[in-house]
Amino acid sequence: MANIKELRGRIKSVRSIQQITRAMEMVASMKLRKVQAKALAHRPYTAELRNLGQHLSASLAGDAQVTLFKPREVKTVGVFLVASDRGLCGAYNASILSRAHDFADRCKEQDQQVKFFVYGRKGYSYLQRRGFEVERFFVEPPLDKMDFASARIVVGALVEQFEAGDIDEVRVFYTSFLSASRFAPDDIEFLPVPRESLDDESAGSRPSYLLEPDPEALLNLLLPKYLETVVYDAMLQSLAAEHASRRVAMKGATDAATRMTTELKRVYNRVRQEAITKELLDIVGGTAAVS
Repeated sequence: MANIKELRGRIKSVRSIQQITRAMEMVASMKLRKVQAKALAHRPYTAELRNLGQHLSASLAGDAQVTLFKPREVKTVGVFLVASDRGLCGAYNASILSRAHDFADRCKEQDQQVKFFVYGRKGYSYLQRRGFEVERFFVEPPLDKMDFASARIVVGALVEQFEAGDIDEVRVFYTSFLSASRFAPDDIEFLPVPRESLDDESAGSRPSYLLEPDPEALLNLLLPKYLETVVYDAMLQSLAAEHASRRVAMKGATDAATRMTTELKRVYNRVRQEAITKELLDIVGGTAAVS
């Protein structure tokens, strides 16, 4: 059993860690409140714009002039992966990186090459250690300071590679933010832009649009905004999920430190009492020997 001095040192160390984790929990909670409102408010706008884009693209089925809608044989897949720049956020990074890794393995089984476009230092380090090809790593601005211009930079890189024929398909891997305690890794088709199914029963129930000018001209204006909005929404949800995961992880660490401190105090008091009892017995024994 540890002596009193060692137990005092352990208690002091655990309390110091507890103060750090509590401070990190408070910071994560504050950041989450700011990002959560933005992510939830942006989701309906993204969903409606995605539906409109797919609806308009369905009207151009078979039009070879719109290259971003034209499917082709997939030899190289581009993956845009959103991870975090910092750790201490529980299983947040492990979940999305595992999902992307499994997807890359499936592509390899089908003799398809995978090129990664990464936002987040943790994702870049993970892929580099495992020998994956990272086509581009977006460093600036950091994810917690990103804005719509950051999404525009990402979209520009992805579209450039797709139009040049360097990649034949693009998927976006991100963490979907459901609530402050619920978030899950997810991936969506990005390029070629998915079309609304013409055979879908729900498609017939949707309103038809009176388009002026024609659908192709409208899409030329709408498409950049559509792509940037989808990427921005993925980055925004991932950032909210990161802060939520870090808050949960730090709360768990703080609670564990509280339990550990209580247990160490109990052991400390028992060892101290045993030491006091031993000293009293020595005094009593010495007195009895003298008399």
